[in-house]
Amino acid sequence: MSAQTLTANEQFAVDSLPTVDGPPDGDAGRDTISHSVSIVQRLEALLLQGNGSDVFLRVETRNADEVKVIQAHSLVLSLQSPIFEKMLLTRNSSTLILKETSDCTAVFAKFIRYLYCGEISIHLDQATPLHKLASKYHVHSLQQGLTHYMTQNLARDSPSAHVVGWYEYALHAGDVTLRDNCLQYLAWNLSSVLHNGEWVTISNHLLMSLLQRSDLILQSEMELFAALEAWIIHNAPDGLTVENALRAVRYAMMPPRELFRIQTQSTILARYQESVRDLLYMSYQFHSSSPLHMAKYFDVNCSLFMPRNYLSPVWGSLWVINNPTRDDRSTSFQTQLGPSEHDASKRVTWNALFSPRWLPLSMRSVFTEMGPMQPTRVEGGRPCIIITPATSSADFAGVTFQKTMLVMAQQHGKLVVKHVYNFHQSTEENGDFLDDVDLYRQTSEYLIDGSLCLHIVVKPLYQTLITTKN
Repeated sequence: MSAQTLTANEQFAVDSLPTVDGPPDGDAGRDTISHSVSIVQRLEALLLQGNGSDVFLRVETRNADEVKVIQAHSLVLSLQSPIFEKMLLTRNSSTLILKETSDCTAVFAKFIRYLYCGEISIHLDQATPLHKLASKYHVHSLQQGLTHYMTQNLARDSPSAHVVGWYEYALHAGDVTLRDNCLQYLAWNLSSVLHNGEWVTISNHLLMSLLQRSDLILQSEMELFAALEAWIIHNAPDGLTVENALRAVRYAMMPPRELFRIQTQSTILARYQESVRDLLYMSYQFHSSSPLHMAKYFDVNCSLFMPRNYLSPVWGSLWVINNPTRDDRSTSFQTQLGPSEHDASKRVTWNALFSPRWLPLSMRSVFTEMGPMQPTRVEGGRPCIIITPATSSADFAGVTFQKTMLVMAQQHGKLVVKHVYNFHQSTEENGDFLDDVDLYRQTSEYLIDGSLCLHIVVKPLYQTLITTKN
């Protein structure tokens, strides 16, 4: 009889049969009989029917306009939650009165069911109140599970701006892992965030946390300024917040034509121009002379002269690698020498090599003990990318080039940046490039139509020279 033709009772009987696992190596003669599935089913039935319950949970909202009563068992509650254990030891009646917010009250029955069954089904809008309950009652397994769930669902579409909401909640609750994951997602996918309703909902604190980062991924600094202007108009913050935000913009990364335009057309900048006058002045100086000459007089290592991860073709190239587990792949692309207008007409040609089976440096000594190493690509090697300039130039003086590799993944039907690797010549400098990425699994989220989707960003970083005395 096939499983599809079993009646409900017959299927339950099959599910209730013990699972017998063979003995592990070195432990002959011992088997394991498991009835865990049926035990969980009985515990759930115990909760639903209230048989043998010895405590009533009276869940009230803060203003007592909503009340829920749940029959429960002291033993289960005490085993799962030290907070419940303490409350039950000090109770003076068979009823525990619990004060909760309305959102937590709405999911409280789900929370209690988890204590009995060890599983839970949730929607995006239920994650935060369930996390609150897990934190309040010290149910750490559920708390960690919800943090993982929220991290895995950052890219999911929702009308409630859930990533920003989860960040603010995590900041308040002290969940560092969730806070950092939300902040990283917003920073690495900022270009798409700027153009949806989520952007204008961010708080002053989150705004400054993002503006101060050098790993923001977006089209250009001008795109960021336009979004900042929209945020200021929508939220009307105090003057100090506006000044701090405007001073976090990297004006030197905008060409002079864009600087002239925002100075003449931006109402926000017109109102607060005095607060950023020094930054605009230094930006115009930066564009009017060579970075090498500028470095003799000013500190060019500050954030004003440090590019972010710009997706504009001027600073890199999209690279789609078909069948990334097979042979080596190579590509060439050009970038502008630097963001200074002085270098606007100068181009650097880059050669990039991707190898799916590159021999790691740590293993090469094995192959070189008997003489010079010949092959560097071996079966079972690790993926590696090497990026080098096609030619050298005197214009490179005073400039180092940081390469940033953006690795895309498809999550919930959306293309997102999942990993960011920084290196100067080879991803071997990281040691963990694509380390946890399974490119052989056809259903891998990193394979978009069978291809690995990368974006190379080249960032010129300037070196401060000895200051010239007048």
